[in-house]
Amino acid sequence: MKPNSKKSALTEVDGVNPVPSVSTSSLEVIQQLRRNQPTAQELIDGILAKDKTALSRAITLVESTNPDHTEKANTIIQACLPHANNSFRIGITGVPGVGKSTFIEAFGKHLTSIGKKVAVLAVDPSSTISHGSILGDKTRMEDLVKDENAYIRPSASGETLGGVARKTRETIILCEAAGFDTIIIETVGVGQSETAVHSMVDFFLLLKISGAGDELQGIKRGIMEMADAIVINKADGDNINKAKLAKTEFNRALHLFPAKKSGWIPTAATCSSYTKEGIADVWNTISEYNTLVQTNHYFEQKRHDQNQYWMLETINEQLQSNFYNHPEIIKLLEENKKAVQNDEISPFAAAMNLLKAYTK
Repeated sequence: MKPNSKKSALTEVDGVNPVPSVSTSSLEVIQQLRRNQPTAQELIDGILAKDKTALSRAITLVESTNPDHTEKANTIIQACLPHANNSFRIGITGVPGVGKSTFIEAFGKHLTSIGKKVAVLAVDPSSTISHGSILGDKTRMEDLVKDENAYIRPSASGETLGGVARKTRETIILCEAAGFDTIIIETVGVGQSETAVHSMVDFFLLLKISGAGDELQGIKRGIMEMADAIVINKADGDNINKAKLAKTEFNRALHLFPAKKSGWIPTAATCSSYTKEGIADVWNTISEYNTLVQTNHYFEQKRHDQNQYWMLETINEQLQSNFYNHPEIIKLLEENKKAVQNDEISPFAAAMNLLKAYTK
C-alpha cells in the first residue's frame, strides 16, 4: 500500500476469538455420569429417600423401549409397590386451549401451600409425522416447578391411542413411593384419552371454557358421564357472566345422567387460574368426594377394579409386542400388506393368515 493511500473502511480487523459453545469440563462430567449408570437398588434407595433425581432416572427407565432396561425397570417397580397406593390421584382433561397447565399450576401451588406433596404427570402429544413432542409443561408451570414440594414430569404420548403415556400407570407407583401424596395426571385432551385416564385416577376433573359452544356438549354422554366435577376455567374479567351462565347450563345437564356407583353427585363450578378465584373451592369439592368414597368403601373397590383392568391391558400390550416382533410375522407382514394394497386378498383373510402363522 502506498504511503498516501487511505485504508478502506471495508477492511476487517482482528476480532475476539469466539467462546466455545460447549464447556469441555461440563461435557466430561456429563459423559462420566452417563458411563456410571446407577444400579436398580441405588435408584430404589434414592426414590424411597425422596430424591427427585433418582425418581426421574427411574421413570426414564420405565418409559424406555430398550429391552435391556425392562428388567431393571420391573425390579424398581416391584420394590416400590409396598410403598405405593398411599396417594389421591386426580385426572384433569379438557380441550386444547382450556388452560389446563395454568390451572394445574395454580391448583398445585394451593395444594403445596396446605402441606401437600404434588406430582404432576403431564402427557404431551407426539407428532404423527416427526414423532417428537414439545414437552413444554415445565416452562408453562414456572412457579410450581421451583416448589420443593412439587414434581413435574412431562412425558410423550408416543403411539398410545388417546394421549396417555404408555407407562403412566407405573410412573404413578414410583411417585407414590417417593412420598407424593397427590398425583395429578394431565392429558392432551384429544377426545380419546378420557377412558384411559379414568381407569387410573380416583377423581376425574373436566375443564371447560364458556363461549365456545361447550354448553351444547353438556347434554351428550361419554366424557360428561365420567366427570366427577366440571370446572369452567377463565372466569375473570369480562368472561365472569358467561362462565356463570355456563355453570348453570352444565349443572342442569348433569342432572340428566344416572346416579354414579360412588353415590357422588357431580357439580359444575367456576374458577380463574389467573386471579386464583375458586381454586380452593375445587380442592374442597375433591376433599368432600374423598370423604364420601372412603366412608362407603367405593374408593377401595375402584382401586381393585383398576388393578384388574391394568393387568389385562398389560397382557394385551405384551401379546401385541410379541406378535409384531415374531420372526415369522416380520417376514410375512410386508408380503400381506402389499397383497392387501393390490386387492389380491381381503384384509380379514390376510389377518387370519398372519394369526395362523403366529400360532403354529
